[in-house]
Amino acid sequence: MKRRKFMYLSAAAGAAMRLPLSGCTSEEKKNPVFQSDFLKLVERLLKEWCDGLIAVQIDNPDNPLLHGALYCPACDKIHGRGMDAVYPFLYLADKTGDVKYRDAAINVMKWSENVSMPDGSWTVVPDPKSWKGITVFGAIALGEALHHHGHVLSEEIKTQWTQRLQKAAEFIHKNFTIDYSHINYAFTAVYALNFLGRMFYNQDYIAHSRQLAKEVPNWLTKPNKLLFGENKPADERSSKGLLPVDLGYNVEETLNGLVQYAFLEEDEELLTLLQISMESHLEFLLPDGAWDNSWGTRQNKWSYWGSRTTDGCQPAFGLMADRNPAFGTAAYLNTELLQRCTVDGLLAGGPHYESHGVKPCVHHSFTHAKSLAFVLDNPLKFKAISKKTAIPRTIADGVRHFPELDVWLVARGPWRATVSSYDVVFKKEHSQAATGGALAVLWHERVGPVFMASMAEYILVEANNQQPQPDGEDIPLTPRIERIADGTWYSNLFDLEATVGYGDENGTINFEVQTNLTDRNRKILPNSTYGLHYTIDKEKTIITAKIKDGQNDTKVALALPVISPIEDEIVIVSENRIEILKKESKVVVEANVPLSIKETQKSRVFNMVPGMEALPIMAYFTEGQEKVVCTVRVG
Repeated sequence: MKRRKFMYLSAAAGAAMRLPLSGCTSEEKKNPVFQSDFLKLVERLLKEWCDGLIAVQIDNPDNPLLHGALYCPACDKIHGRGMDAVYPFLYLADKTGDVKYRDAAINVMKWSENVSMPDGSWTVVPDPKSWKGITVFGAIALGEALHHHGHVLSEEIKTQWTQRLQKAAEFIHKNFTIDYSHINYAFTAVYALNFLGRMFYNQDYIAHSRQLAKEVPNWLTKPNKLLFGENKPADERSSKGLLPVDLGYNVEETLNGLVQYAFLEEDEELLTLLQISMESHLEFLLPDGAWDNSWGTRQNKWSYWGSRTTDGCQPAFGLMADRNPAFGTAAYLNTELLQRCTVDGLLAGGPHYESHGVKPCVHHSFTHAKSLAFVLDNPLKFKAISKKTAIPRTIADGVRHFPELDVWLVARGPWRATVSSYDVVFKKEHSQAATGGALAVLWHERVGPVFMASMAEYILVEANNQQPQPDGEDIPLTPRIERIADGTWYSNLFDLEATVGYGDENGTINFEVQTNLTDRNRKILPNSTYGLHYTIDKEKTIITAKIKDGQNDTKVALALPVISPIEDEIVIVSENRIEILKKESKVVVEANVPLSIKETQKSRVFNMVPGMEALPIMAYFTEGQEKVVCTVRVG
């Protein structure tokens, strides 16, 4: 390995501007050229989150099991990955000179001894038998902290942390293979091993990283080159032949590791491939900066802005903005959304946590803070980011089908929509994202989200990484046909065999779905074949449920949970018309049958996926009625 390839990790990194990801000296960071609007936003948000984290950090020197830990008021527990905060804390200690940030970093690392294992790993909770894969994230955080800001520490602490990091690096080297777990682990290790190999001058780590990187082309779907592998087995196909893809993990974690690696290696071939892949992923970004993971395999952690325990899209999309400026727009829009979802100094898992009185989990903040610190430590790579270039979904018109997902993205006038019949089920459990031909997303440029899919049933697939539903109730937010028979809930939301067709003529987009009502075990309710029709033009969206076989059933309903925070005023104009009044507009729902509002614990239902409140409007079939027709307008 040539000496120059390690220079960016030296004290002279700031001068080595020709080298990838070179850090900047404190004097250079004072230069006005780095004070772009995007970097100012990132710095404000990082400080807000770190102050919020310090506010929940436990100060109890007499109890080493607790002292320095980041207590989570939402989950009433301590998340083992809290030590990731060492990087953003140490960044601010260096940037501001405020000793509280240095102390916070030292204390959180001291607490991490409770999850530190003899083999060099860290565990996800203080239990030696718990998951160790998270070591790769902690190692990157500690490595970045030491590389950029280790000089603010005493030599004793810096030496201790460096020695501990070496043990973690060796654990990753010995254990991480391409099939270690979900694909995000192996491809994050690509960067970790390369970065740490340079830091410790270890050729074996670097060779290992390159070996893993060669696998990237094998983990891209056809034809759109989306990353797959977020399931177990990671390469198992569904009944339709579809591979496991999760947008949230891809854009907020896996792509980061690959792009950061490719920049370190100056691997132009890989960067070109990643650009193509990222452009396909970018198609799913909504105009307000939200990642549309309504259909993803790990939708159980969808938080509208991304995924609950991943790191954020800013590193990958920001670094690649010079190749496609829309990537920079994506990073900027998403950061603004993160800011809007911040409550009392902590990043909430969706837009309506505060209005519904739900506390934010600290996990969102300490993981995403790492990405913001990385941006600020490499301002030359991010200073030109702006929102001048439109993202695809802002300017789209028509329908784009992703055949490797059986997902359709729709755009007409002010409307954006997603229709899904993706049939991959995470871990073969009941962790069911939007499928069954569901209208997984309906978004309007004046009001934002109108419909947003949740899990069919909210399941704590990862008990350590998900918050329980509030209010003691679980009501899905996905528009659906449903029927309760003999105490069993049947819906199209469980139908993995629904068929979908569409057309686009004379300014109107039409979708036709044929589906059966099934229970969570895929048992079909007799005589329950229905048609779902979605009609979208510039003025309105029409949702129709139609009987395909069997007789009229007045216990079957078209459920339409309209996204609506509690501050919205509800006006029942007539039995067939409900208006939801927002600050500058209104959502109008009309039907050919009486509309009702489902009785719930509060005036709005709340679902952790994707962290939103909704008004659960119901339209039941009436006697002799063969179809229910609901029209949605925004005025």
